[in-house]
Amino acid sequence: MPAATLYDLVGGMPFFEALVDHFYDGVASDPVLLRLYPDATDLAPARRRLTLFLAQYWGGPTTYSDERGHPRLRARHFPFEIGPEARDHWLRHMRIAVEASEAPPEAERQLLEYFVAAAEAMRNRDDAQPDDDPAV
Repeated sequence: MPAATLYDLVGGMPFFEALVDHFYDGVASDPVLLRLYPDATDLAPARRRLTLFLAQYWGGPTTYSDERGHPRLRARHFPFEIGPEARDHWLRHMRIAVEASEAPPEAERQLLEYFVAAAEAMRNRDDAQPDDDPAV
């Protein structure tokens, strides 16, 4: 019998749906993060993609890859200017969602470790400067 995955340990897709919903409830009122979304008035597609990605990453169904191909997270996020401020806001909302999830302690630890590393990996700017005219 194969070892249980984190996906199984936390209860499968309902856990990831609730986690992502909680996360996006925070994002929806965060202007720092909303400016990164092409359509900040409709976060439903982003919610679905993140739910499917996380479920797959942690051992659930491969729906994300079946629909979108390889995750290529850095490449998919590269068009968006993600600096330390956006990284920290993203991580704050995800940390709140994980802590509210009532995941078993070992699963919570693994999730938070992953999210800290993933948030830093998506950062593609070193500065926290707003978009300025480079000539200024």
